[in-house]
Amino acid sequence: MLEKPQAGEYAVHFEPYIQKVPEDNLPSLLEKQVDEVIQRLGQITEEQGSYRYAEGKWSLKEVLGHISDTERIMSYRLLRIARGDTTPLPGFEENLFVSHAHADRQTVNALLQDFAAVRIATLSLIRQLDDEAWARIGTFSDHPGSARALAYIIAGHSIHHFDIIEERYLRR
Repeated sequence: MLEKPQAGEYAVHFEPYIQKVPEDNLPSLLEKQVDEVIQRLGQITEEQGSYRYAEGKWSLKEVLGHISDTERIMSYRLLRIARGDTTPLPGFEENLFVSHAHADRQTVNALLQDFAAVRIATLSLIRQLDDEAWARIGTFSDHPGSARALAYIIAGHSIHHFDIIEERYLRR
């Protein structure tokens, strides 16, 4: 079982994501998320996918695209740090990514399949890491962080946005 990262293994602004992750088998949780998300969102209409709960907010489709893009970036950081690369890794502008991804032009199904593909790649990476790799520290977004913290950030970021989807997009 991969234990939760400790203070100092991540920047404080990632704390809410890490705290959302239950004490559990992280790979199993990441795997279950795929099935749960596809089951829950696989039946929504394209109209529901284009819904924005307020002016200037992302559509549900854009949130799905954001989850996948963020996981791609965090997984890349995880790979670099786990392999011992100490090159500082830059942050990214999430709104720029969303605006250039054009998620609203894609179907909900395509976005869900993309999420599943990204998650399968993330799982493939984390299943091969040993204790030494998990403990390695690098720098991302101008803060030190461990490979282990990145895995928890990936899981917690998804939980955070799936909670928002439930609360603001599906319960209306």
